[in-house]
Amino acid sequence: MLHPTSSPNKPDQQRAAKVLRALDDLQSASGDGSDAYTIIKLSEPIFSSSDNPDNDPTTTAAPTTLSRTSDVSTASLDAPTPTSLEADLAHYRELFSKLRFSYVEQVTKEKFIRAIVGDPPQIVSPQENADLEAANAEAKAALKALKTEVAAMVADLEVRGRALTARYEAVQEELGVLRALPTEIDGLEERVRDLRAQHQLLRAAGVGPEMSMPLGKTRALVEGRRGELRGLEREVEVVGGQVPRKRKEVERVRGEVGVLENRRANSQAAAREAKRRREGAQGGVEDELEARGRWYRASETVLRQVLDLQ
Repeated sequence: MLHPTSSPNKPDQQRAAKVLRALDDLQSASGDGSDAYTIIKLSEPIFSSSDNPDNDPTTTAAPTTLSRTSDVSTASLDAPTPTSLEADLAHYRELFSKLRFSYVEQVTKEKFIRAIVGDPPQIVSPQENADLEAANAEAKAALKALKTEVAAMVADLEVRGRALTARYEAVQEELGVLRALPTEIDGLEERVRDLRAQHQLLRAAGVGPEMSMPLGKTRALVEGRRGELRGLEREVEVVGGQVPRKRKEVERVRGEVGVLENRRANSQAAAREAKRRREGAQGGVEDELEARGRWYRASETVLRQVLDLQ
């Protein structure tokens, strides 16, 4: 039986209710909660500059190999997964690398043609080529450093994203537990009230003090009773081991008692026969039988006392 405890802490319940209301307000402000935290969807297909009507008609069109839209399946955009996102990223990287190569090729051809057909034609000296190569080398080194920095930033962002995803899932689980806590608390409080009512009824009925002890004393009493039970079980095992030997002794005593019973029956028969002869005749023979009968009776009495027979 539980010991009566203090009343529930009302400020804690009010604080929990306040937290739940704040969470509900936060989710209602961010929408239905299903799209509050999602990765930005790359749903727009890639078009060439010639497909855009707002472009200048005189602008050189991109090659026809890039004028088509992306053939990436848009089914994965509805429910993105890490695998589908990595596949889309690899596909878009391939497309952008092709687009960059085509752009560089197109610009190079345009500059070369303008340099040839210009008036006057553009003449480039070896020194200018050397200076341009040096500038290109410096630009490549800077670009490589920037690429390394961007790769490090991307790796760091990926690690942080995975950590944030794990934290978000943990928060969602804790939020579910938090929403279930008020119902569990109400059930436990109802259980406590029932136990207190049962405790009061037991005390009113005059139940022994063992039924109204605190939890610590009740556990100590239970452990003591369990120790006594274990001791009794050990004694039962010891006695059970002695049972076969006791049974053999009982059988042996029963055999001896059977032999003595036969002797008693024979002695009683001889005594009755001696008594009959004594009553029916006179002389020394009858006296001898009487003396023998007394001896048999004395022997029977001694045997009964020795064997503790009724």
